[in-house]
Amino acid sequence: MLTTAHHADVIIVGAGVAGLCAAHQLIDAGVTVRVLEAAPYVGGRMSTERIDGFRLDRIGQVLSTAYPELSRTPGLEGLVLRPFAPGVLVHSEGRRYRAGENGGVRSARGALTAARALASAPRGAAGRAAAPSLVRASPHPGAPAAPAAAARPLGGTLDQARLTAALARIAATPVERLLARPELPALDALFRRGLPPRTVNAFLRPLLSALLSDPGLTTSSRCADLALRGFARGRLCLPEGGAGTLPELLAATLPPGTVRTGVHVTGASISSVTTEEDGPLGCRSLLVATGARTAAELLPGLRVPDFHPVTVLHHTADSAPPTGSALVLDADRSGPVSHTAVVSAVDPTRAPDGRVLISSTVLGTPPPGLDDGVRSHLARLYGTPTDDWRLLAVHHDPEAVPAMPAPHDVRRPVRLLSGLYVCGDHRETSTVQGALHSGRRAAREILHDFGIRPGYAAEELRQAAA
Repeated sequence: MLTTAHHADVIIVGAGVAGLCAAHQLIDAGVTVRVLEAAPYVGGRMSTERIDGFRLDRIGQVLSTAYPELSRTPGLEGLVLRPFAPGVLVHSEGRRYRAGENGGVRSARGALTAARALASAPRGAAGRAAAPSLVRASPHPGAPAAPAAAARPLGGTLDQARLTAALARIAATPVERLLARPELPALDALFRRGLPPRTVNAFLRPLLSALLSDPGLTTSSRCADLALRGFARGRLCLPEGGAGTLPELLAATLPPGTVRTGVHVTGASISSVTTEEDGPLGCRSLLVATGARTAAELLPGLRVPDFHPVTVLHHTADSAPPTGSALVLDADRSGPVSHTAVVSAVDPTRAPDGRVLISSTVLGTPPPGLDDGVRSHLARLYGTPTDDWRLLAVHHDPEAVPAMPAPHDVRRPVRLLSGLYVCGDHRETSTVQGALHSGRRAAREILHDFGIRPGYAAEELRQAAA
């Protein structure tokens, strides 16, 4: 297994989280790897811009503490997740409602009991859910508890019991059983499961729209079920310091020199890639870990999916809106904003001391007069004037999230042929969990083709692959 300036066992094109995850798996098995990234930074779409001391995510992805790959992936041991307040605040018919606070309930009987308790419990005692112990999820050390806006429970006691029981059932359902369910567009599936239309329209629809970046919920019901399972089993959260922290941790914990940024790949084959900067680089196998469109340009014949556009607006204000660290959803669809949060209340490291950061997400093609429309909508969602809020940045990505309409294969092949592989969220689900897991699968296929079983000592692996 030669290691020179112009050769590696595996060349990975793309330093997003999928490619970086695969690099960790391969290097841990004794394989030499080089990761090439065209951008000047790692992370791809999962990156963070720094402006005036603020840390601003480009596409505003919301994670779950229940994502298994966050605790399984080497290099993420130092990742800290900052949870939103339990459940969500839903703005419906001019009012804010609490919903989905009973995360972690594992049975329908327990769900019914918890729902009844929720209806009669004191305000601050309902819906406390602990984050899984395998993932570091904690409030900012020493930060005072943020005030939460007054909000009533969504629906009556029976509606709450039904919702909580449904979330408990999906939390306890194994992934393979979810993937075996009949597949429909997500919105159609929601209305066929016996929940009250108000619960669907006022909670599940806006929640899934936010988690899937799909306002029409044309996404496969299997992908939607996986998203709901993550919501029911854990807490919605953000990486401390910005979304870019996650890929930066992955890159920083690889051997020095593994990742090279600012390198443009112009051609690729099983045995080499051609770069603008260094010419040809040799390899035994190639893994393309870019976005779907770039992957198809390097590997003609790959299907390019449709995409969901996402626009994120970041504002700062003199005082924080009274929603605390809750994620606020708009069920009325009365304006451009799908969901919004006082991000500095969730993760104080994203704003300078004493400053407030509000981040809001618009799904689909942004309308004309975007900032004015968003400010007007946020004034209704938060119940506070927004005229003096200052716009820090607008990030628009027309290809932010690969679409996953039914039918959708959540385990699309990552091995195209021996020596040629592809990974990324477009091969699984359009989430960080999907991207990381696709990288793990690709690494496993490469090791299998090399004749390597993970777990061998590095020297044995080198001899086996020689």
